[in-house]
This record gives sequence, C-alpha cells and structure tokens, in this order.
Amino acid sequence: MTRYLSYILSAFLMLAILDGCRTPKLAEADEQYDRGEYYNASKTYRKVYNSLKKREERPLRGEVAFKMGLCYRRLSMSARAGAAFQNALRYEYPDSMSYFYLGQALHSEGKYDLALKQYQQFLDFRPGDKFTQECIRGCEQAIRTKSTPTRYVVKAAKLFNSRRADFSPMYHGDEDELYFTSSTEKATGTTVSEITGTKNSDIFFSKKDEQGQWQRPEPIEGEVNSEFDEGIISFTPDGNTMYLTKARREPNAPTSVEIYTSQRSDAKWSTPVKYDITADTISVYGHPAVSADGKFLYFCSDMPGGFGGKDIWRVSLVDRAGSLENMGEQINTAGDEMFPYCRTDEVIYFASNGHPGYGGLDLFKATQTVSGHWNVENMGMPMNSSADDFGITFGRGEYGFFSSNRKDARGYDHIFSFELPEIKVWISGYVLDKDEEPVPNAIIRIVGNDGSNQKEVARDDGSFRFRLDRGVHYVMLAGAQGYLNAKQEFVSDIAEEDAEYNVDFILASITKPQVVENIFYDFDKATLRPESMAALDSMAQMLRDNPNVVIEMASHTDRWGSDEYNNRLSQRRAKSVVDYLIAAGVKPDRLKPQGYGESRPKTVTKRIARQYPQFKEGDVLTEEFIEQLSPEDQEAADQINRRTEFQVLDINYEMY
Repeated sequence: MTRYLSYILSAFLMLAILDGCRTPKLAEADEQYDRGEYYNASKTYRKVYNSLKKREERPLRGEVAFKMGLCYRRLSMSARAGAAFQNALRYEYPDSMSYFYLGQALHSEGKYDLALKQYQQFLDFRPGDKFTQECIRGCEQAIRTKSTPTRYVVKAAKLFNSRRADFSPMYHGDEDELYFTSSTEKATGTTVSEITGTKNSDIFFSKKDEQGQWQRPEPIEGEVNSEFDEGIISFTPDGNTMYLTKARREPNAPTSVEIYTSQRSDAKWSTPVKYDITADTISVYGHPAVSADGKFLYFCSDMPGGFGGKDIWRVSLVDRAGSLENMGEQINTAGDEMFPYCRTDEVIYFASNGHPGYGGLDLFKATQTVSGHWNVENMGMPMNSSADDFGITFGRGEYGFFSSNRKDARGYDHIFSFELPEIKVWISGYVLDKDEEPVPNAIIRIVGNDGSNQKEVARDDGSFRFRLDRGVHYVMLAGAQGYLNAKQEFVSDIAEEDAEYNVDFILASITKPQVVENIFYDFDKATLRPESMAALDSMAQMLRDNPNVVIEMASHTDRWGSDEYNNRLSQRRAKSVVDYLIAAGVKPDRLKPQGYGESRPKTVTKRIARQYPQFKEGDVLTEEFIEQLSPEDQEAADQINRRTEFQVLDINYEMY
C-alpha cells in the first residue's frame, strides 16, 4: 500500500511537470491518435520523442514513449510496442498500465516468462484484476503446452498473400471461391490510410480452375470496393447476400465502422447498403457472420451492455424486434472478442485476447450444449501463435483458411491454410490354415459397437485390411467353406494418432486332423500341465464360436513303450483334455476322447517341413522310417508324433 501511495504522489508531480513542456507537435499527435490515425500518430510521436534530449524533458519523453506504444499496440507491432513501453517505464511515466501493456507486448512476442513478471508488477497496483489474471493463465498455459502442439497442419497460402495485409478469408459457394480482405497495392484509390500506413482495404476473391487449382486473386466484381475500407465479409446460405464491414471516414473525426449488405446478380455485387442494427451511432459494428441456418447475424461491437472491450452480439435476421442479444460471459470477456464464424448452429469460432491464450488474438471454438451452455476451448498451436490469429473459415471437412500476423514485424496479416489430417486407424492380417497356407475365398466380417459393419474377402495371399475408428469395441469373424470359424475381439485405441493393428486368423479344416499346439503333460502321466491352459482355453473358445460341430479329441504317443501302454496313456490324456473342455462349458456330447497310442504316425505337412527341414512334405514318421535317422532326427520325429489333435466328426450338431 505504501508503494501504491508513493506511486500516485509521483504521478501527480510528473503530470504537473508535463503540463509545462507540451509542444504543438505533441498536440498534433494527440489529435491524430484521438481520431484513430494510429500510423500517422506513431510517426509524429516518434519525431517528438527524438526531439526531446534535455534532462528536464525526460518526464515528457516518458509520456511520448507511452503514447507511441499505444499506437504500435493498435498496429499489432508488438516488438516496437514493447520497446516503447519499456522506455515509458525507464523514464518513470506515471501510469501503471505501462506494466500491463509491456506484458501484453512480451506475451505477443512469445516471451512468456518476461510477460509474467510484468503482469505481476501490474497486479501490485491493481490487485485481483481479472483481465490480468486471465493473461497470466494464458502465459502459464502457453509454457505448458507449446511443446505439445495439436495435429493441425498450417501453411502460408502464398498465392493469396501480397506485400501488405491480407486477412479474413471466407468461402463462397461450393468451396470453389474464396473471398478475403486486402490492402494490397492493387486496392482501389491512391491515398494511404492514416490508420494503418497502407492503402485502404478492398475485397478480393479467387476461383478454382477446372483442375481444382486456385487462381490469382482479383478485385471483387461490382460496386463494392471504394476509396474507403471494405472487408471482413460473410454470406447468407444461398450465397446471394453479402454482409461486410465498411469504415466510414470523415475529416477530423474518429473512424466509424459499420455493417453493410450487398446483393449478387450476374456474378457482380451491388453497391453496399448500410444495415442498421440499433439507433446507436457512436458504437462500432463490424465483423458480420451469418449463422449456418441464415436466421441470425453475429457481429462484434463495443456498444453498452457488454463485458468490456468489444463483444460478440447477435441479432435475428428473421424478426428484428427485440432480438438483439449479447452472447454472454461464457464467450465474452473484459478483453476483445471479434471475428465470429458460424460453422453450425451449435458451433461458432471467434478470436479473443480476453480468454487465456498464446498472445495477441487467439482462435477459439465455442460449442453449445443441450442446456444452452457454451464450452469455449483454445484451438492450440499451431493454429494459434504468440501473434494475432483470427478470421477463420472452414470447408466441408476439417480444413480451411485463417489469418495471422505471425512472423511479420510490420504487423501485417497474411492468410494461412490449415488442415486437421484424418486419423487413419487400420487393422490388417492374414487368414491361413494350420499349415500357414492362405485359405481360399476366406470371408472376414468386423462389427463395431458404434454400429459399423464391414465385410471383405481375403486376397489370394490370404491378406485383408479394414479401416477403423478410434475407441470402438470390435468383434471380428473369419470363415471359409470347409473350415471352422475363428473369432477375435479388441478395442481400438483412443489416442489421436495413426495406428495399424495386426491380427491373423488360423482356420481349422473340417476334413483333416488338426494339431493343438502347446498341450503338455507330466512325464508318463495324463495330468495337464499349467502351461497347457492357454491353448485349451483357445480350444474352448473355438468350439463356442462353432456351436454346430462335434469333434474327436485324439492323443498320440511316440514309438517308445508297448502298444497296450501307449493306448492306455493316450486315452487318459485325451480324456483329460475333454474333461477340461467340459468344465469350460462345452457340451459333453460334442466331444469324443480317443487315444491312438503310436498307431497313427504323423505325415509331414508343409508347415512341419518348414519347421523341420530335415523332413520333406509327405514323409510318414513310422517306426521303420524313424529308425533309419540320426539320433537327433529321431528325437525330432518322436516329438512330432507326440501330439494332441482334433478331428471334426459332424457339422450339424443341434444344441437344443
């Protein structure tokens, strides 16, 4: 509090000194600023600043630096604004807003740590200021998230950009025309704006050719462009009425910004006619945006009844009487909310420097809930930057154009394209038989709990591929004539990134025995070992997926031991498997245990030949054949013969 009182006292003393040092040139600059001629005022202030060299003129230098900073701030020249406000503080100019404005300038330069210090300094003079607290939140958010950008891809739209300012693009028609505002040298008239230092803005447009390529921009056809500023437009759903912003200039008076309409006829636009929203002639009205259904006109204004700065309002285009309404505190803040864009009746986009952001104006998306509440979210980087980002338009998908003055020290705006690449989630694999050979004409079906249902025939090599969505529970079923069905389930990831899942189906033939891998018993016993459970559970699931089949569950031994012993052991082992499957819920009359001992030696298949190249396809591993082999190959052959298999006996089992 002591610091605050001393600051106020020094402010009064300094203002008294300044009153005795004013010059005609400074008065001229003040008048230019009051009329909104920020470019001319900045030049005049600069001349005054450079002329003040005496020690006793230091207080006046601080005032001029502050006012020069206000001009640069209006011109979006953040680096120059920051330098000016630093000089104002250096010369102890008695306005605590210097700290806040310097913080904003540093914020717009992406110097978030330095900006935070200035905002905190300002809060010493104005504790609890909500706008400053939101700016602090924006800096802290930017520090946290600048290393984790969104998936948007942003590129400079060089064809549309000139050496001056180009901004606020807007699609017209079926995405084959793009209109935008520009102060290019090709704009109408010869005078330079006292406000921006460039020519007054006109409306330009570009068309796509027959190959879908954008052509060089041309001035809008008709009677819209004039020596005044025109731009920032929106179209009715039928494309025949344009709402535009027009800046009316009068000598020695502030610029008046108003909304006009123009009608399209034979590809030309008529002379704009003023669209009166209220009887208030002092407030500004601009940045029109027609709602998706054509029933409302959204716009920005500083008219009374708002939340501070410029707010977004709307008025009915169907029934004007009593329809004017402010969009409320969920959207509007103590800062500026501008450049609305209505994508649907429940989703609007706008630019704001009042919500927490990365600096300057940021683009925000507002979504209305069923209860009428608006959820507002920053669009993140790279859609937003530390500079001004605003004036967005969407095509039919997640792509379009917007404007930004990022990386332009002059503060000029340029048009950028953006696209949110579609997340591509796939699942692919193969349908093979037990010998790992492609299954002819296999059919794969995939059903999601989102209601999706896809079907595909596997290619000649057994491969398939499906396009999926994120976060969906899928059930897949593969089948083919002469084979049992196989089913798998999975849930796709919710991560916002491309993904490729892989799943293979191994189909069991119904015409020949099928080995069940990874079935293990204790030595010389029929007791199933724990590592067999996974294979047996899969076997039970296969039977559930094929409820119409009856199988023989067979166990085979190697050549060691007597026939009687091997037959008894294999029978007990087959019975152990059947008992496990019954316990897992399979009906007993669908299962027939059978022990064959060593009576059915295995015939080498293609898969076995690949796994054991010492054998060739078609070899029958009889005792006589095995005894001719080396000791190592004999052990391999015995291992192949020791197996558990199932054979389909019937495919017409009736469960009930």
